[in-house]
Amino acid sequence: MPGRIVIKVGSNVLTRDDGKLDITHVSVLVDQLAWLRSQGHEVILVSSGAVASGRGELGSDPSLDSVEQRQLYSAVGQVKLVNTYYTLFREYGIKVGQVLVVKENFTSPREYANLRACMSVMLESGVMPVVNENDTVSVTELMFTDNDELSGLMAQMIEADTLILLSNVDGIYDGRPGDPSARLIRKVEAGGDVSGYVREEKSSFGRGGMTAKCGIAGRAAEAGIRVVIANGRREDILKRLVLSPESTPHTEFVPAVRQTECD
Repeated sequence: MPGRIVIKVGSNVLTRDDGKLDITHVSVLVDQLAWLRSQGHEVILVSSGAVASGRGELGSDPSLDSVEQRQLYSAVGQVKLVNTYYTLFREYGIKVGQVLVVKENFTSPREYANLRACMSVMLESGVMPVVNENDTVSVTELMFTDNDELSGLMAQMIEADTLILLSNVDGIYDGRPGDPSARLIRKVEAGGDVSGYVREEKSSFGRGGMTAKCGIAGRAAEAGIRVVIANGRREDILKRLVLSPESTPHTEFVPAVRQTECD
């Protein structure tokens, strides 16, 4: 059944080891997102990759501090990232719109209402939102933990049916990923706690990790949103999650019953 899906893609899915955009894989991702749209789904893309893309374009500059580097890389990289999406989606006749947000957009009632209205009119107009944190103006104390947090807040704001977090692992394991004895946890029931299984390993270009993903997934599930953590590097992962979920490695957080005004 068609639904509203928020898909978050991490930097480790979109970039090569040298930090430059992996255009081939971005193209493969776009193919799958276009397929989801053709199946009647409303799709919101929360995409990392701007800072990593900018770093790949400019190279390292040791004369800049970490905040300056992030501002510079994101300013250059966001242009390249969105232009890449624009060009690739245009081949499918899909229009995209850039939405850059900061954490205050979710804490100020007025800004929250404005952002929600913006997202609503884009979806109603058939425009696919491409969302990212505005790293050029965000400072450390006001930043999202990572785009996992942003995608969770966005999913709740627009009352999404499903939130898919694409990373470079298949999901949550009961041991260290890659250990032959570790097993993939396929399903986490509403209110379940898997934090004791998490082994924290962050990517070289991302800020978050599996602990953050678990926390975001748990909160979104409590809000009535189905959450899936899967490997964005697996071939046709989005199609497989829809067409053959039982045979596709992933971890699913089962949503709590969503409350309605009549409850």
